[in-house]
Amino acid sequence: MKVTFISKEKLLEMMENKERFKLVEVLAQEDYAKGHLPWALNIPADKIQELAPKLLPDKEEAIVVYCSDFLCTASVGVARKLQSMGYSKVLEYKGGKKDWSSAGLPLV
Repeated sequence: MKVTFISKEKLLEMMENKERFKLVEVLAQEDYAKGHLPWALNIPADKIQELAPKLLPDKEEAIVVYCSDFLCTASVGVARKLQSMGYSKVLEYKGGKKDWSSAGLPLV
């Protein structure tokens, strides 16, 4: 399955325009607790099968997944998993937390 990547600029545009989407950090809860992108949910990669149906009930809503940085492969795996579970609009923000904070954007 093809995974569509988006840039931080596109993600910011989606936020600014108040588009309807879910932002999901796929790292472990400890990493999420240290700081995450604004409005992000935490669904660790190893719990996606279990938690996605509860936390992401609308399979038509856009979902943006991310992890730590360009080298992290967890988010692409989760993107593919979500697609296989029937989610139709899954995007991956490849740069993740490192790209976001390097641009001077806030983690919460």
